[in-house]
Amino acid sequence: MKNSLGFDPRQVPWTLQSGHWPPIEARHLMADRLRWVFQNPPEWTPELKKEPQLGLKSPAAAAVLIPIVLRGPDGQNPHVLLTQRTQHLSSHAGQIAFPGGKVDAEDISVEHAALREAQEEVGLSPQYVQVIGTLPTYITGTAFHITPVVGLVAPEISITPNPNEVDDVFEVPLAFLMNPENHRLHEFERDGVLRQWYSMPYAEVDSNAFGLTQERFIWGATAGMIRNLYRFLLAANSL
Repeated sequence: MKNSLGFDPRQVPWTLQSGHWPPIEARHLMADRLRWVFQNPPEWTPELKKEPQLGLKSPAAAAVLIPIVLRGPDGQNPHVLLTQRTQHLSSHAGQIAFPGGKVDAEDISVEHAALREAQEEVGLSPQYVQVIGTLPTYITGTAFHITPVVGLVAPEISITPNPNEVDDVFEVPLAFLMNPENHRLHEFERDGVLRQWYSMPYAEVDSNAFGLTQERFIWGATAGMIRNLYRFLLAANSL
């Protein structure tokens, strides 16, 4: 699993970044609470804003949808929907990502762009998504200025991945992602530049493989935006 820098991110040393911070409590991950927090945001500073630049690419506005699917009775077991990108894409090929892409000229807002991309990539109809807010812009090393758009998704969705862009679609419990015990910080130096990124490896039970698990290696920009969501919700704990 190599990326554009020519290394396997799984093999780069890491440290756990739980510190003294707690996981976000289950009651703070419910739909009503999430809506309220985005309507009444706390004072906070994103931990991750910008990755070291790779080359001299021109900046490009982009948007992703962080789709929180309200699984379980009354949405008590929310999951985050993620995609595995195809290997032939020109950027971030093969990586795990949120549905999203560049903001087009016809998009009336970043929210519109995120919803459009989600429908194009995984067949997620906007009628099943309630946008509740956005997180601060995240700038990737490939010069994408990404606005993460957070949406609550009805559980009765039907997903149809676009095979030209998406190899697979899967879900991870929001509680897993909002637990810092699952957040690993990697450090890697090349050409005098220190690069840092988070990963959140998730062992998913494969229903087609007799209970065996496969690792979903969530890392890079996707993990960075998840970490920012965690820090945002952590700051809201006192509200």
